[in-house]
Amino acid sequence: MAGQPAILLIADRSRSDVDTVISDLQPDLERWCASIRELPPGDGPIDAEELREIDLAVVVGGDGTMIQQARRLIEHDIPLVPINCGRLGFLASFDADSLREEAELVFNGDPPRRRHSVLHVDLHRSAGDVLGRPAINDCVLTAGPPFRMIQLGLDIGGQGGPTLSGDGLIVSTPTGSTAYNVSAGGPIVSPTMEAIVVTPLAAHSLGFRPFVMSGDSPLDVVIEHANEGTTVVIDGQESVPVTAGDRLRITRHTRSVEFVTCSREPYWRILIDKMRWAAPPSYRRGHPS
Repeated sequence: MAGQPAILLIADRSRSDVDTVISDLQPDLERWCASIRELPPGDGPIDAEELREIDLAVVVGGDGTMIQQARRLIEHDIPLVPINCGRLGFLASFDADSLREEAELVFNGDPPRRRHSVLHVDLHRSAGDVLGRPAINDCVLTAGPPFRMIQLGLDIGGQGGPTLSGDGLIVSTPTGSTAYNVSAGGPIVSPTMEAIVVTPLAAHSLGFRPFVMSGDSPLDVVIEHANEGTTVVIDGQESVPVTAGDRLRITRHTRSVEFVTCSREPYWRILIDKMRWAAPPSYRRGHPS
């Protein structure tokens, strides 16, 4: 294969399912790629020098692993080749067989890929310090114990906004719109859009509905009333306690992530096949209509 890439392989070999997939693919990867550098998964930083000549990151695991490694690699502009070993495989669209079938496309120097926008979440503490994090899927502000309603003041693009009383708020990327957001009644948004999806959790109002705002505008959320357990959760993987007076500023990240795509599974087909989007009821056989 001409122009063979140098790849970074990220896999948790302590998992038997992952080790089986890697052992199966190893001879093929060695044939398709000019070099292979392997790292275990995790959320620790990767030295830029280790990635200086890397063309692709082949990540083996479930969707949670893909999200974790996308956050880890966001500053390095390396496309991810996702190989599924999880239950759903929404982001991880390849398995060993489909990767073999599409190897000529994936490892040819210009693989088909989809660019996903990312959120940047700044938590401004009332004490003055700031904590910044990327979010691939979503940033969730949840009431937490003792599970009384919290109150949040929203400002959309510096033009003001509503006050939310309820169980919290989901702010998601288009990629994350099919995760917690859609379970809470939010809209499905194409992952190629530059947008921010905002969905209230159990709003104490019949009129507060989910909305989609421009990715060019910041969303500011002031925590006006909180519980002892009120928490900000990033991608379901990192939890940060917050208190009244803290403020979130959520913007589109200056960088994005790229996932190499499988031609057999275009985005809307994945929604139908894996998420059972708009699936009809299961009727009993022989029952009269």
